[in-house]
Amino acid sequence: MACMKLGSKTDAFQKQGQAWFCTTGLPSDIVVEVGEMSFHLHKFPLLSRSGVMERLIAEASEGGVSIIKLPDVPGGTKSFELVAKFCYGVKLELTAANVVYLRCAAEHLEMTEEYGEGNLISQTEIFLHQVVLRNWKDSLKALQTCDDILSYAEELQVPKRCIDCLAAKACTDPNLFGWPVMEHGGPMQSPGGSVLWNGISTGARPRNSNSDWWYEDASSLSLPLYKRLISALESRGVKQEIIAGSLNSYARKYLPGLNRRQGASESSNRLAPVGSVVSLPEEDQKLLLEEIDHLLPMQKGLVPTNFLFGLLKTAKILRVNPSFTSNLEKRIGVQLDQATLEDLLMPNFSYSMETLYDVDCVYRILEHFMAVDQVLGGASPGSDDGHLMGSPSLTPITMVAKLIDGYLAEVAPDVNLKLPKFQSLMAAVPEYARPLDDGLYRAIDIYLKSHPWLAESDREQLCRLMDCQKLSLEACTHAAQNERLPLRIIVQVLFFEQLQLRTSIAGCFLVSENLDGSRQLRSGLMGQNDGGWANAVRENQVLKVGMDSMRMRVSQLEKECSNMRQEIEKLGRGKESSAWGNVSKKFGFRLKSQMCSAQEESVSKHNSSGSVKTEKGGRHTVKIEKAKDKNGKEKRKLTSD
Repeated sequence: MACMKLGSKTDAFQKQGQAWFCTTGLPSDIVVEVGEMSFHLHKFPLLSRSGVMERLIAEASEGGVSIIKLPDVPGGTKSFELVAKFCYGVKLELTAANVVYLRCAAEHLEMTEEYGEGNLISQTEIFLHQVVLRNWKDSLKALQTCDDILSYAEELQVPKRCIDCLAAKACTDPNLFGWPVMEHGGPMQSPGGSVLWNGISTGARPRNSNSDWWYEDASSLSLPLYKRLISALESRGVKQEIIAGSLNSYARKYLPGLNRRQGASESSNRLAPVGSVVSLPEEDQKLLLEEIDHLLPMQKGLVPTNFLFGLLKTAKILRVNPSFTSNLEKRIGVQLDQATLEDLLMPNFSYSMETLYDVDCVYRILEHFMAVDQVLGGASPGSDDGHLMGSPSLTPITMVAKLIDGYLAEVAPDVNLKLPKFQSLMAAVPEYARPLDDGLYRAIDIYLKSHPWLAESDREQLCRLMDCQKLSLEACTHAAQNERLPLRIIVQVLFFEQLQLRTSIAGCFLVSENLDGSRQLRSGLMGQNDGGWANAVRENQVLKVGMDSMRMRVSQLEKECSNMRQEIEKLGRGKESSAWGNVSKKFGFRLKSQMCSAQEESVSKHNSSGSVKTEKGGRHTVKIEKAKDKNGKEKRKLTSD
């Protein structure tokens, strides 16, 4: 820390209890009381330097020892002690830690040039202007001391001058100017960038400085002064992401809850170390939260999402004003696609404690995201603008859908989570946002497993939110064997799985026929490109293997369907109507009847004598025969080979 020496005489002041004595050999003729401390001094050195002391001494009664009270001296007893030593010409040092106190005390005591050349006002101003305000550390230290005597310092514009100096230095890129800008990084640097030792270049290269070098220093300021520093930086055009980083560091120093979890992406940032966290009363923490919210930039992506979630959790713990938490939820909703599953898992801090996690808060955040997505032009695939805006607009909402599906799977084991709340969160994400419903199926399966007491109607209602056509083959295989799912859903899964496999096999057959049809053409080109033909042969073999595996899977599915049908018929045996017919009507499983009706529509002519008309389609031959029953009514019979 820089300093300036004043005076030349040896120190003749001694402290005895709550009193200071000047041991110059002459008895003291004046006692100055500052707070609880009394100074036994002499009149002439004081009145020759201070206009206030001159008037007070003149007003005091003559004869004996005069007693003067100075209750309002800026800086109190420590400042007046230095002022008294200056009046006696005793050696003392001006530093960044005491210059503001002495400057304000000198102004208060009217220590101008009228009462002696080189008086205390001029000396402190010279030191402030030529030394303190040219140095980052000294300017910061001087600004910190302004908190104790802020009203006096404001009259002299000392805080403004220090803040302007700090803002100017913080705006300067340390990578552009090596040595004259930053003395915080260690040794001085030459204009070429090498380190100087005793004025001689050592050739060593200094460490690189980043734009966040001042974060930790700025976090040592009080909140009012820090706010003024941020305002000065914004007026100078500092990037908003730099401002957000500084606010992040400042909040972590005074809000202990933000340091309980620190992601891997934050480990490289210059954040407040855990050991330097300052504990504030709850009321001060609430005030800090609200001020941080006002200072944070509104632009999406500038403030880390996990930092916003940390503020939200802290606000819920401290039970801050609901309007503040609502504003934070809106901020998070704007950039929900940048959140992680760990961010969403916020404990429930409400008095009711209905659920383990705060599902209602996540639902509100999701609603904010959906509202912003619609305003920005997020179009569903079925809309007219889907072809123009579909690809860019679906990317964030698809990420959010995946995030919400993971969150649903995490909160599903909570036995206190009610079905309507679980369903509302599932339905809040539009169908077009999920390319696959595997994550949704996993969440539903976990919820059904944790809530075995749900009625069959509730299970069906929950499963209707899942599209069986958007399940992968692995998910379909698991669902077909899942006893927790309603029977209707299992039948639909089997149907769509078989449909997918048949479509895949048909496509593979088409590819195989195309390969066989072009064999002559490839054989003519073998001499020219032997390597390409070998690759084609290998690909053909891979396709055939895949076709065989799919044929086996189709066969297995057909057997499962047959077994299920037999079991259903056994359960319904003894009733008036056919068991399979009832099940078909109940569950909508009309696969075979739909196939037969499609074949029947293709028959154009029929013989009245009961002759047979056939129509071939794929692997089946469908026959329709006419006959008469006992009552003489005409009856058709459908058979298949």
